[in-house]
Amino acid sequence: MALPDAPAARHEQVAGEFSRLVGATTDWSAPAPVDGWTARDVVDHLVTWLPGFLASGGVELPAGPSAADDPVGAWQHHADGVQSLLTDRGEDEFTHPFLGTMTLAQAIDRFYVSDVFMHSWDLATATGQVARLDEDFAAELLGGMAAMEDVLRSSGQYGPAVPVPDDAPVVARLIGFVGRDPARAGR
Repeated sequence: MALPDAPAARHEQVAGEFSRLVGATTDWSAPAPVDGWTARDVVDHLVTWLPGFLASGGVELPAGPSAADDPVGAWQHHADGVQSLLTDRGEDEFTHPFLGTMTLAQAIDRFYVSDVFMHSWDLATATGQVARLDEDFAAELLGGMAAMEDVLRSSGQYGPAVPVPDDAPVVARLIGFVGRDPARAGR
């Protein structure tokens, strides 16, 4: 089953899967597959970087609880706020100082929804759950990221690729590409 193409609908599904994982998390201090991160840190990352990204283009997300105090509440407040932006203002022009001008929906979809998608695997792996990740979207992300691998690696946001067999499921290849060991899934 492929994710919808419309940014608001795609966010709703991707954020919904992350919400499912958040709701089932019982140990927020569980180590995540990102060095030095815990399950709580995965949520904190997602609820803290996007507001700054959007603010650089003049868009404000309403502040909510902190992930340090209430990771479930922080995530839900944040996801609801992003969904409202997509629904109510998605077609508004958004200009980021380094990325140029696009619609707000395109900016959120391109830079944020993919991050939630990949970090769903991190949270699931940290907490012994299985992330239900769409193979078609994973293939789309992997293709786009592979085309600009040198830029991504030099950004410091991705570790060295973890070797994964060419015939592995595309989600495993994506996870390996971004520097995680897909063999950790479900542990």
